[in-house]
Amino acid sequence: MARYTGSVCRLCRREGTKLYLKGDRCYSDKCAISKRPSAPGQHGQSRRKASEYALQLREKQKARRIYGVMEQQFRNYFEIAERMKGVTGENLLQLLERRLDNVVYRLGFASSRAQARQFVLHGHITVDGKRVNIPSYLVDPGQVVAVAEKSASSMDFFKDLKEQGAQTVPAWLQVDYEKLEATVASLPAREDIDVPIEEHLIVELYSK
Repeated sequence: MARYTGSVCRLCRREGTKLYLKGDRCYSDKCAISKRPSAPGQHGQSRRKASEYALQLREKQKARRIYGVMEQQFRNYFEIAERMKGVTGENLLQLLERRLDNVVYRLGFASSRAQARQFVLHGHITVDGKRVNIPSYLVDPGQVVAVAEKSASSMDFFKDLKEQGAQTVPAWLQVDYEKLEATVASLPAREDIDVPIEEHLIVELYSK
């Protein structure tokens, strides 16, 4: 199954909200959804009342696109979330937040989740001192996520990051920008997850 390689700005327009897939561009006047908020395609500007199923499907697609996971992988996360204690929807978002590529993005070690995925795949990120090149790796409380020493000293992106210093990160992560390393302090709580997703709609969709 191939990963989507088209324009990610079309995905934001299709979902009708910013998914922050292009890093800094999403915060600028160049953002596609700011200039053309309608859905892409010939009938993008037509307004139809969405059915209950359509709303649920769009919410699932939105979550998939934000975190950059494929359909079967997303379904696997949902099945794991169902077996966990607690609220299934919140468990699902917690699993997605714990992905290593998302953690790298949340720490500011990458400007987008796509760039974070690339950094992980190329071996620039370590977990507890060992290189991990699996973007879907799930971090646990107490683990230390860091930029590999060689990468931190040789790549301009990480050099600039050191100079910029402190950034705002979620409460469940504790980061030291001088060392370019962070500790997973706890599991992410729902209030720590700021993605524009109504997870109960996803649960309703899969519960049919």
